[in-house]
Amino acid sequence: MKSTKKAPNPIRDGFTVAAPNQESHGWQGFRRKLTPAQASPDAALRLGETAMSSYSPLLASINVALGGGIGALMRYQLGRAMTHWLGPNTVTAFPWATLTANVLGSFAMGVLAGWLARHGTGGDQWRLFIGVGLLGGFTTFSSFSLELMLLIERGQAATAFSYGAISVIAGLAGLYLGLIVMRIAG
Repeated sequence: MKSTKKAPNPIRDGFTVAAPNQESHGWQGFRRKLTPAQASPDAALRLGETAMSSYSPLLASINVALGGGIGALMRYQLGRAMTHWLGPNTVTAFPWATLTANVLGSFAMGVLAGWLARHGTGGDQWRLFIGVGLLGGFTTFSSFSLELMLLIERGQAATAFSYGAISVIAGLAGLYLGLIVMRIAG
């Protein structure tokens, strides 16, 4: 007879995150379970917090910088490949390369968040290198997508809609204001 046990779902079942060990006042791998309501939107990316205390800020920064450099190079090469494949007229009529990078980055962020949720601690190197660095250099839309989906999965549809709308409108407004400032200054 097949088991009917469902696969772990960090959104349905809650995230397991590292918590401080009260006796030693440090991060010792003591773990506690957070319900979805207790978990912040980026909790899936913070599952490796236990290992973070063992990293120096310099090593963490190197992980992020290396990942960011690779991600930025990947984004540039994706744009070149899409232009070659679709032609300059098509890629200037619609931002296909950016859309592709955002969707691929969101997928990769989902895979990373799922992996970190399943494996718990010890993934901080990967979180910093891939989640913050590589995907940060490739696209910031992946973090936005993760946070938005976590809000939706927690049943906070109104908050998710507000977050999505505000993010898009504020992002466009910030870009517009930046363009105005440069036009005035220039």
